[in-house]
Amino acid sequence: MLLPLLVVFGLFSWWPIVRSVVMSVQVTNLVTPPEFVGWDNFSAVLNDPMLWTATQNTLWFALLALVLGYPVPLVLAVLMSDLRRARGIYATLVYLPVVVPPAVAVLLWRFFYDASPNGVFNTILGWVGLGPVPWLESTSWAMPSLVIEATWAAAGGTVIIYLAALLSVPPELYEAAEIDGAGVWRKVWHVTLPQMRAIMLITLVLQVIGTVQVFLEPYLFTDGGPDNSTTTILLLVYDYAFGNSLGGDYGKATALSLMLAVALAVLSALYFRLTRSWSDT
Repeated sequence: MLLPLLVVFGLFSWWPIVRSVVMSVQVTNLVTPPEFVGWDNFSAVLNDPMLWTATQNTLWFALLALVLGYPVPLVLAVLMSDLRRARGIYATLVYLPVVVPPAVAVLLWRFFYDASPNGVFNTILGWVGLGPVPWLESTSWAMPSLVIEATWAAAGGTVIIYLAALLSVPPELYEAAEIDGAGVWRKVWHVTLPQMRAIMLITLVLQVIGTVQVFLEPYLFTDGGPDNSTTTILLLVYDYAFGNSLGGDYGKATALSLMLAVALAVLSALYFRLTRSWSDT
C-alpha cells in the first residue's frame, strides 16, 4: 500500500533533485543535446559578479525579515492569548493575509506603494507631515518595502503556531508567578518565553530558510531593481534559466540552486547542533 506513495514521492521529489545534479555539470537548454562540462558551471557562477550582489541582497533581506518580522508574530500571539473574548475573530483576521493569493497581495501592495504624494502610504505619512517616500523606486527603501509586505503576508501562520503553544502553557505557572508578584513583562520573560523556546527555535530556522529563498516579492515588485538592489539568489537562478528566452543556461541555474541548497543544509545542521541543549531544556 505504500508503493504508490513512494512512486509519487520519488517521481516528483527525488527525481527532480537527481536531474538537477546531472544538469549542474552540463551545458543544456533542454532542447539541444547536453554537453558535459564538469565543474565549469560552478566556476562560472562563482566568478559572476552578480552572485555576490545577489548574496548580499539576500542576506540583507533575511536580516531585515528577522529584525522586523520575527518578533511581530510572537507579540501578536502573546496579546491574543490574554484575550478572553473574540479570540477566534482576531485569529481569523491575523491569518487572513495567508489566504490571499501571493500575486494578488503583491499587486495590492504595489498600489499602496505608489511613490506619488497621492499614494496610499504616502497620503497617510502626509497626515503627520512626513513623506513622500519613494518606496520601490529607491535603492534604500526598496528592500525594506519588500520585507514589510512579506512580513504581513506570512506572519499569520506563525501567529497561529505561537498561539497554540501559548494556550498549552500550564496556567499554574502564571498563577505562581502572580503570587510571587510578577508583572506582565516578568511573566512573559520568565514563563512564556521559556515554555516556547523549542517552538521559537524551529520557527527561527524555518524563517531563515524561507527568507534566503525569497523570490516572489523581488520578482513581482521590482524585478531585481532599482539598480539590482533587490536581486536575490533565487531571482538570479531564474535569470540564468529563463532570462534569455529559449536559450536559457539551465546548467548554471541548477548549479547555483545546488550551492544554495548545500549552504542551507549546512547552516541548518549547524544551527540545530548548537541549539540542541536549548530546545531540550
